[in-house]
Amino acid sequence: MAQKDFIFQICDEVRECSFELHKFLRHGHKEKIYENGLANRLRHRGIEVVQQPSLSVFDDDGTLLGDLDLDMLVVGKLVIELKAVKTILNEHISQLLGYLRASRKEHGLLINFGSPILQIKKYALSQDLDSES
Repeated sequence: MAQKDFIFQICDEVRECSFELHKFLRHGHKEKIYENGLANRLRHRGIEVVQQPSLSVFDDDGTLLGDLDLDMLVVGKLVIELKAVKTILNEHISQLLGYLRASRKEHGLLINFGSPILQIKKYALSQDLDSES
């Protein structure tokens, strides 16, 4: 299976689990509840999930600038940023894109469980350009 097809398949699995979880819990819970629920459902499908992996951010000269905690990393390739807010804001998109740049991962999902309608946006970062897919 091609790498691109694999990522899209994983994204589909994450979307399905997110929709199932949102249908079950609805909106109104804290972000951590959705994080644990999504991780649980993905693991039940046999998908590797790491919650709150720490990510060191370095300057171009190698100086450590600090550490970030991602919400989730799926199969070591897909960064997931979860929200439990009324609506996704530009700041949330910038946060995910920053995580992609810092982690040197190409694909990310921004998922908001906090509104009556589940919001999921996929982002892909090419080597030089940020793009929404």
